[in-house]
Amino acid sequence: MRHFSSMFNGLASSFSIRRGKNSGNGDGREAAEAMAKDAKKNDLILRSSGFVNVDGSNNFASVFSNRGRKGVNQDCAIVWEEFGCQADMLFCGIFDGHGSWGHFVSKKVRESMPSSLLCNWQETLAQASLDPDIDMESDKKHQRFLIWKHSYLKTCAAIDQELEQYRKIDSFHSGTTAVTIVRQGDLIYVANIGDSRAVLATTLDDGNLVPVQLTVDFKPNLPEEAERIIQCKGRVFCLDDEPGVHRVWLPDEESPGLAMSRAFGDYCIKDYGLISVPEVTQRHITSRDQFVVLATDGVWDVISNQEAIQIVSSTPDKAKAAKTLVECAAHAWKKKRKGIAMDDISAICLFFHSSPLSQDEVNLVTTSK
Repeated sequence: MRHFSSMFNGLASSFSIRRGKNSGNGDGREAAEAMAKDAKKNDLILRSSGFVNVDGSNNFASVFSNRGRKGVNQDCAIVWEEFGCQADMLFCGIFDGHGSWGHFVSKKVRESMPSSLLCNWQETLAQASLDPDIDMESDKKHQRFLIWKHSYLKTCAAIDQELEQYRKIDSFHSGTTAVTIVRQGDLIYVANIGDSRAVLATTLDDGNLVPVQLTVDFKPNLPEEAERIIQCKGRVFCLDDEPGVHRVWLPDEESPGLAMSRAFGDYCIKDYGLISVPEVTQRHITSRDQFVVLATDGVWDVISNQEAIQIVSSTPDKAKAAKTLVECAAHAWKKKRKGIAMDDISAICLFFHSSPLSQDEVNLVTTSK
């Protein structure tokens, strides 16, 4: 249990320093938010298009977002290196808002999730360290996963509840997706709500690069999702002019017509089968795994998983990988979706084995749009 204890003690020390002498046990969220402020001051957090590469880190993240033709850009993203003051940890996420207040909802969730997750992870870790029935040495990997899964479930439930009570944003008919990753050493933990997607690029024995989809696109017509919605008296069907596009509807109204089965917000239909419970999975990263792409459906509606990893892997400059993917998706929209307003398109390309930057580049670089 030595490694587990040292990890907890290091995190607890970081929280303790930020709480101050007079703070109580209820200030974990404040401590986590203080960490976020410190990280922002030290340029460890990126919230705009650009790239992040910290000296000594194995991570290299490229981010890009492009506004579609439907109005304001409702997509947003975040990358946080040294997540929670842990040198081997990184948090990143893509959020795709919808509805008239969608851009506010996606940004609100982006701002809330990292600190809330960090706080819940610290608390769950502390509880596990005091539980005599939990033997971290017997199966470290599984116990770590359970801790992260519990932390994510608690975080997402709290965020959705807080969002409903947050009067500055009308999220009754608006919401957001969220696909996020925590990298901790050679493990990644993936949590997904909605129809944004995470795709891993890995190398086979023959040297070919292939995609591994890490998340499920939570569409209303998936059997388990449709069953839950129908049991809750919601309805799932396609409009005549949108064959193949299944949407969630209220029992007696042609509203809201949501094209996903999980989301933050959208309280008008939360009693009829829509949920904000994430699917949480883990994967051990090896030398075969090259990078992961997190992107909104603006990419996946017109670009296949295989095409996406080929575009990213063939981009010579890692810093421009996300921009290249987004631009390819925008071009594909014009060819494949003529007459349909282009969606917002956003992506994060997280490379696992960072190569050194050129000599004229600094240890950490973030480039705003």
